[in-house]
Amino acid sequence: MNLTDLKRRWARWRDQLRERPRLELGYRLAVGFVGVVVLTAGILAIPYPGPGWAIVFIGLGILATEFDWARRLLGYVRERYDKAMDWFKQQGLWVQLLGAAFTAAVVVGTLWLLGAVGFFADLVGIEHELLKSPIGFGS
Repeated sequence: MNLTDLKRRWARWRDQLRERPRLELGYRLAVGFVGVVVLTAGILAIPYPGPGWAIVFIGLGILATEFDWARRLLGYVRERYDKAMDWFKQQGLWVQLLGAAFTAAVVVGTLWLLGAVGFFADLVGIEHELLKSPIGFGS
């Protein structure tokens, strides 16, 4: 089965679903829920190294399958992201190093708040009050 056939089958299935309003509402609610969960996870992951922005785009893509506002937002966010990355790549080494330092600070700060720094310090036998999470995680 090629991609064209798959798209046709999907379109027929969605047309059949539209004929049953309650079932379609349930489907749209499920797509909305999954899309919002994925989008939220992506937004939370943005400051960390890894696929934060990719997860955001996947979440918006899921929402865009059913919601026009999400389709427009996906196009807007993708365009702004591309412009920001182009700008960042054109900057000097000091701006790029500052971006890397900020990312590292966010990661270390989060690990500290979640108690991971204190946990690993205890594993290697280092005890200091400042290494422990101020919010009590990992204690």
